[in-house]
Amino acid sequence: MRCVITDAEWARIRGNLRFGQVLRGSVVKVPRPGTIGIFVDIGLGIGSFVDVLLLPEQAEQWPTEGTITDFEVSWAGSRQQVRLKPSDRQYLREDFADFTVRVRPS
Repeated sequence: MRCVITDAEWARIRGNLRFGQVLRGSVVKVPRPGTIGIFVDIGLGIGSFVDVLLLPEQAEQWPTEGTITDFEVSWAGSRQQVRLKPSDRQYLREDFADFTVRVRPS
């Protein structure tokens, strides 16, 4: 679910989010399995997204629309969107620890 909110409302929402915070969400859209990522409704009235790079390589292992599971906040920048990471290992890329070292070495 995506709504247009004011900058002040976004600042308030962002102020209540923390890196690693776990939120329950529902997968609302998987636009191009294996290519983009998934959109998740976490009940805040703003867009939430899991990038393809965090999901399993095989799109068949991705959560499908309607799946309700836990996600961790990984980013909430100036754009009105929360970036998420799946908490459930079955929906997370198999080599996540190695991947994290490669893309964030320090």
